[in-house]
Amino acid sequence: MHMPLKEAETLVQAAFEANGVLPETARSVAHALVQAEAAGQYGHGLRRVPAYIGQARSGKVDGRARYVASRPRPAVLTVDAALGYAYPAFDLAVERLPEIAREQGIALCLIHRSHHAGVMALTVERFAEQGLTALMFANAPASMAAWGGRKRLFGTNPIAFATPVAGDDPLVIDLALSTVAAGKIMAARQKGESIPEGWAFDADGNPTTDPNEALRGVMAPSGGAKGAALALMVEILAAGLTGSNFSREASSFMEEKGAPPSVGQMLVVIDPAAGTASAGERIAELAREMVSEEGVRLPGRRGQNARRKAIESGLHIDDEVLTSIKALV
Repeated sequence: MHMPLKEAETLVQAAFEANGVLPETARSVAHALVQAEAAGQYGHGLRRVPAYIGQARSGKVDGRARYVASRPRPAVLTVDAALGYAYPAFDLAVERLPEIAREQGIALCLIHRSHHAGVMALTVERFAEQGLTALMFANAPASMAAWGGRKRLFGTNPIAFATPVAGDDPLVIDLALSTVAAGKIMAARQKGESIPEGWAFDADGNPTTDPNEALRGVMAPSGGAKGAALALMVEILAAGLTGSNFSREASSFMEEKGAPPSVGQMLVVIDPAAGTASAGERIAELAREMVSEEGVRLPGRRGQNARRKAIESGLHIDDEVLTSIKALV
């Protein structure tokens, strides 16, 4: 069925509140999941609601966590997500980092004791809309091996980037360092669909098109050895430098049982004017050159257009997804 975004957010927020999550946290999480759905990122959208709430019920996520921010150095903000959902920590970063970045030229945010980062494009884009350039790194429960190995060591460890473009929407890049995001395999499993070959390997290291076998095995790194090396880099930035669990220590984002994942995220936010006042115009010049060639699309446009369409016509929500959410209210 089709549902307006605001109605969807109200329903999801009610489901979280009905299961003991603080209203302000429920509002933040509901907004993030609905926006992910609107952007077409279904694996990070409404299909996550039952798992998120199940983890709040089991205590794997603290739905009543109180998030604590501190500023140990002039350009550094630390956020303790207190084993709660990640989105309120991101809201804190979006609220406080712009002032620091404009004051110092650059701001660093270190988030620890955190949870699933979701669609990071939606977080970095919020900075670009304020005229700032942002980079974001996150680690996730182990699903990839080091290059040449079979043991789960790194997560899909996504990287996101956004920057303002003069006179246009921000340019936004969001990519997992696996061939695809784990959420797409989870969505395929929920739908009973197979996955394309090349996405993952089974527990014996063989290519598989079965999402169940893929989730028991390892994800394929994007770009082979290069993707595995980047996953290591993100592991160090998001977990090593924030004092969070490494991917191999983190429990699943998808299962209700187990200890809190306690992963980390890092944000680097830059004031483009610190280098040159013409940064936005120069970036716009590059963007125009890109799209002057037939077949070239600027990163981020697909999700931005999908969200505009969803604002106008509402979300199309599969019946089984809607039923599963309503059952939690």
